Amino acid sequence: MTSATLFAAGLAARTPAARDRYVDLLRVVSLGVVIAGHWLMAVPEAGGDRITNVLAVVPVLRPLTWLLQVMPLFFLVGGFAHATALASLDRRGGGYADFARSRISRLLRPAAVFLGVWLAVALGAALAGQDHGIVRVALRTVVQPLWFLGVYLALVALAPVMLRLHRRFGGRVPVALLAAAAVVDLLRFQGYAGPAVLNLLLVWAAVHQLGFLYADGTLQRYGAPLAGGGLAALLLLTTVGPYPVSMVGVPGQPVSNMSPPTMALAAHALWLTGLAMLLRGPATRRLDRARVWRGVVAANGLAMTAFLWHLSAAFVLLAVFRTGIGGAPGTASWWLTRPLWLAAAAAITAGFVTVFRRFDAPRPATVEPGAATGPAVAGAVACTVGMFGVSAVGFGGLLEGRSALVAGVPLTAPAALALIILGAWLLRARRLRR
Repeated sequence: MTSATLFAAGLAARTPAARDRYVDLLRVVSLGVVIAGHWLMAVPEAGGDRITNVLAVVPVLRPLTWLLQVMPLFFLVGGFAHATALASLDRRGGGYADFARSRISRLLRPAAVFLGVWLAVALGAALAGQDHGIVRVALRTVVQPLWFLGVYLALVALAPVMLRLHRRFGGRVPVALLAAAAVVDLLRFQGYAGPAVLNLLLVWAAVHQLGFLYADGTLQRYGAPLAGGGLAALLLLTTVGPYPVSMVGVPGQPVSNMSPPTMALAAHALWLTGLAMLLRGPATRRLDRARVWRGVVAANGLAMTAFLWHLSAAFVLLAVFRTGIGGAPGTASWWLTRPLWLAAAAAITAGFVTVFRRFDAPRPATVEPGAATGPAVAGAVACTVGMFGVSAVGFGGLLEGRSALVAGVPLTAPAALALIILGAWLLRARRLRR
């Protein structure tokens, strides 16, 4: 056994009896399916210098996103994890600053290493005059999935307040959030596109609130209504309503359900959450088996590192096979070669994980009496805005001053990185006391 395997086996053996193992499985499945989906969707265009989405080339595959768009499960798990972490810190006398520091630092450590490596690659490519073609596409694309870290950091910053609202109003909170998201969509389809970005927070915060309901034992009783109602609403919204079928953005479509999220994606999140609750019983029984549980623990230990580096692996493959393998997407030969393509991407990702997983090691949340709330809030906001900025602008054209609007403010990649560094410092500054 490797040291990593032995470590995972030790963690599995020490699992408390009261732990909800299904949450760990959902986290692994959600990140794993997203990774595999990205590998499948990336299709090089003629010449190999541009990348498109297989859903744009093979539209018949779009309904599959109703099963394969599993990012809602990650935010559901996040709500559960934050409720549990806050309860633990409350028992130990911790406060907002302790929660924000521990949860955000857990994500920033592996993300900072990832961004540092790609920043060095971007600088090298720009100075060598190679920042063009597939290189520029890679420098722009590999950081795009960090949008979800931006949303997640925002939800971490809001979690203590949202948990208090949950304890007072329960299920009425996600209902109110989704009602607000519906108003935003209505404005969007009436030609007022500006407020649409609010749904990045409203929709995902509603799913995050469902995680609180899962943590207090309420959600488990509503699997069938959520699955049935969510699926019916999704069918209605994508057939009678103005929403596209795909739960993933497709190039060329006037509306994306994903960026920013729409009510169709919210209905999808409800149906997927309901399905997860219906599968919880049989899955939990399997997770009681020692071998299965050890596998989940081991996968959890590398899931975030794999997520950060999986597109890097895809571009290594695309650098070797400029036009892909298997011919035109959707053909029999293309499908027959997908297992080979996935296996090659997984092998390269495994190499990245071997090198970088050490930066993703969990650390226990510490309590520092007197830590000020204000700097922690400011740090969380700075990290959130910075992460959105990096995701939006990317590293392509790094020396050209490219920028993207984040909350109405133009941010370049260096400015976004500076915000992340500032936020991390504010979260960890020892001398900022009440």
